[in-house]
Amino acid sequence: MTLRRSAAYGLGGVAAAVGAATYAVYAGHEWLRYGHPPPPAEDDADELLDRFMPTFDVVERHHLHVAAPADVTYAASTEMDLQDSAIVRAIFRARELALGADDDPKTPSGGLVAVTTALGWRVLVDVPGREIVLGAVTQPWMPNPVFRGLPPEEFASFAEPGFVKIIWNLRADPKGPAQSIARTETRAVATDSKARTAFSRYWTFVSPCIWLIRELGLHLVKKDAEGRDWRAAARRA
Repeated sequence: MTLRRSAAYGLGGVAAAVGAATYAVYAGHEWLRYGHPPPPAEDDADELLDRFMPTFDVVERHHLHVAAPADVTYAASTEMDLQDSAIVRAIFRARELALGADDDPKTPSGGLVAVTTALGWRVLVDVPGREIVLGAVTQPWMPNPVFRGLPPEEFASFAEPGFVKIIWNLRADPKGPAQSIARTETRAVATDSKARTAFSRYWTFVSPCIWLIRELGLHLVKKDAEGRDWRAAARRA
């Protein structure tokens, strides 16, 4: 083995060890914080999410500055294809292998909103060009979870034992004619103590991956929105 190859293997081992340690620290932090979600910063507060899930067990909030108008950023968010990221594809595959999920040849492809609604998620509220909120009830710890959408008027009061209610949004806040903030927030709450126990273990296992997927997703949105020819469209308007 050459010195260069030996050094490469050594660096790869160090990177893997650092990644594993980071994963463990984040997962441990989420385990301790489960049931005590942090309050939102002022700009993160969301009345639409509060309408459907004012209290929750866990939350993930992410945002990213985008050099594009809010409506362009919003369109890029809803049309985002997470399969465009090799890392996200690897995370999904790792979950399948870890939980023994069956391969599903019918898994839909395309934009995020189209894919998730095809899987069973339901749109709870849609503010054109600004924000969309989706929700479902499920048992996420199952190898092949089923997502069950509910009508908006039933979602907040749903309390059937053994499930987790999940709600998430895509939101674009204008910060000037050519600037915006892409945001996404996910909240989840278990409906009883048995589901809470199962979900807390599952959340500890997947939370680092969920954090990474959200971050990678927003960078896909940024790249797409900033690459669109919205300036020409604005001049024609």
